[in-house]
Amino acid sequence: MSKRQEKLMSLVAAKGIRSTRGNYDILAKELLNEGMHGICFSLFEEGQKPGDPITETQIRRRLEILKPYTKWIRTFSCTEGNELIPPLAKESGIKTLVGAWLSDDKETNTEEIEGLINLAKQGYVDIAAVGNEVLYRKELTEAELLDYINKVKQQIPGTPVGYVDAYYEFTDRPTLAEACDVILANCYPYWEGCHVDYSFLYMKEMYQQAVKAAKGKKVIITETGWPSSGGAFEASEASMNNFLKYYANAQQWAKNEDIELFYFSSFDESWKTGDEGDVGAYWGLWDKEEELKF
Repeated sequence: MSKRQEKLMSLVAAKGIRSTRGNYDILAKELLNEGMHGICFSLFEEGQKPGDPITETQIRRRLEILKPYTKWIRTFSCTEGNELIPPLAKESGIKTLVGAWLSDDKETNTEEIEGLINLAKQGYVDIAAVGNEVLYRKELTEAELLDYINKVKQQIPGTPVGYVDAYYEFTDRPTLAEACDVILANCYPYWEGCHVDYSFLYMKEMYQQAVKAAKGKKVIITETGWPSSGGAFEASEASMNNFLKYYANAQQWAKNEDIELFYFSSFDESWKTGDEGDVGAYWGLWDKEEELKF
């Protein structure tokens, strides 16, 4: 941490200054300019939603925006245009954590798994994620998920393979943790109703639970973030000040402790309000017009 950042952190922690947006705005900009480990790639432009046609042009444009600030991106699917992202990211010198989106649709699952394997065999996948929160959504059983994980591991033995879900799923499911080469944990104090003043400590506790479940395997935080607008969830309040505070705390901690963290998310996406309510549209560091928020 630079002396300037130490001063800023002491200022924002001080009574009466802690909630000042300007201090976090400055610190957030400095941390962003230093570079992040990773960020979740937001694919859809305003007016688009999953299933709509995706152009190579929009992927390239967004990768160019992100390239100066991140070493890695994370993707969520290997179909419907998402399969274009990893090759273009590699072309831009960005590493990839590539996900296959799994659900209760077995036919689509087959397409996703085949797409992930094909991308990995072509050298476009640095880490493979077989599914995202499919157990949390109760769309597959653990046994069904393990079958998919083992199939992918057999096909791409040179690529680390894991599964993405809430941190506690790996504590509750030791067989799942054992099957994964790497533990890919989502950590969201916001969605657990945590007040922003306690969110940093809460996130660290989430991470430590995942570390304990990993039993020596690498743990990567595959999603964490805070919305900049959209209301409250229990004690969690979405606001620009809280958004900046959470981002600065998360990034500074990850840098200091050498933790691999993918921030959620890169760009605001309006289509997400259908599942998450108003806050779903405001998780990006950049807004829907691709303008940085700070």
